[in-house]
Amino acid sequence: MISLKSKIYVAGHKGLVGSAIVRKLKQKGYKKILLADKSKLDLTNQSQVYNFLKKKKPSFIFIAAAKVGGIYSNNKYPAEFINSNLCIQSNIIHSSYLCGIQNLIFLGSSCVYPRMCKQPIKESYLLSGELEKTNEAYAIAKIAGIKMCESYNLQYKTSYKCIMPTNTFGPNDNYDKLNSHFFPALIRKIHEVKNKKKNELVLWGNGLAKREIIYVDDLADACIHFMNKKFKGNIINIGTGKDYSIKEYANLILRLIIPNKKIKIKYDLSKPNGTPRKVLNVSLAKKYGWKYKTNLENTVLETYKNFLTIKRYK
Repeated sequence: MISLKSKIYVAGHKGLVGSAIVRKLKQKGYKKILLADKSKLDLTNQSQVYNFLKKKKPSFIFIAAAKVGGIYSNNKYPAEFINSNLCIQSNIIHSSYLCGIQNLIFLGSSCVYPRMCKQPIKESYLLSGELEKTNEAYAIAKIAGIKMCESYNLQYKTSYKCIMPTNTFGPNDNYDKLNSHFFPALIRKIHEVKNKKKNELVLWGNGLAKREIIYVDDLADACIHFMNKKFKGNIINIGTGKDYSIKEYANLILRLIIPNKKIKIKYDLSKPNGTPRKVLNVSLAKKYGWKYKTNLENTVLETYKNFLTIKRYK
């Protein structure tokens, strides 16, 4: 049982998900949160990871560290995505075992599921079909992490759990138009339409691809909820169970950020759409007592406020 006095290491504490987990842990009263900057701990270096965990001896680890990005960066840098993620997760999982750390949560991704699998997506659909080509390298790395946790649980009797979040957004996101996920990139694009007083917004693809999104504080809440809770299997989906088209998300953000102006949406059909639809079946999470709590419009506005604090985007 992980108590308020237990040592908890959050790998990737400066990123979108890791920073939210740290905030939520502090809100809930956890006192001994272990953090390490890249300058002090290179997670791709096996000996550094092992020495850090051996010295600090955390009771629990959240693996929120990863190389992430949208369609463009996944397509352009597949070698970096597969290598970095395999190294980070393998080093932490194996070193945890070597150091006698029995409990961790590995953050996976909904992109591990097949491109054309039945919707909503159940946990059992993993490895049931071909992956989406535009992020295949990243997905394969994440699948390897899931199977590594599963294998260690079987052979070494550890309790390494895997959480599969849907597209996540919120404070501390990456808003780069080319290298970020679709939702933060959309926020930045629409901000630029507003800032430069443009009359049109250009979207990648035809705007019909459907996506589910979750606010990062909801995901962090789920991570802590399942820290002390066992569930069937070793993976569990975390999302809202609701999906909308890229066009619908664009119209929502336009209404919230540029409320009094009609903006025309154009579609760049030379760019890929990605997976046609992706929404998670979250019935297992609900069965074990977790459900998202936030309101979409409120969280979009909170995220936009965070975006406005970042100097390079002003």
